[in-house]
Amino acid sequence: MSSVFTKIINGEIPAYKIAEDEDFIAFLDVMPLVKGHTLVVPKKEVDLIFDLDSEDYKNLWSFAQHVAKKIKKGIPCVRVGVAVVGLEVPHAHIHLIPLNTVDDMNFKNQRLKLSAEEYSEIQNLIINS
Repeated sequence: MSSVFTKIINGEIPAYKIAEDEDFIAFLDVMPLVKGHTLVVPKKEVDLIFDLDSEDYKNLWSFAQHVAKKIKKGIPCVRVGVAVVGLEVPHAHIHLIPLNTVDDMNFKNQRLKLSAEEYSEIQNLIINS
């Protein structure tokens, strides 16, 4: 059975894409901690990030770096935090989270409920930065 991320990659589930290339995709988290919370995902379905082969692992982080720089330009924040948790979806991914305080990255915080318009606005801010 495909992960929800594989379904997004295959276009079976819509997502607010931030960036995409042949091997990786970045899209807004549907249950964000803060506005601009983005997931960076390899298109190859691998459960654990450390199970990616070395080249894919390095390229994933390089892609994430590119996306993080766009987030920093598009979303007002002090910096972009990084987390790899891997418990929510059995598909390796990196969380990029705009931070103004350390509490912005607390996964116990209540998630934001954003409208489609808010997601589109955030998506455009990041893409066009």
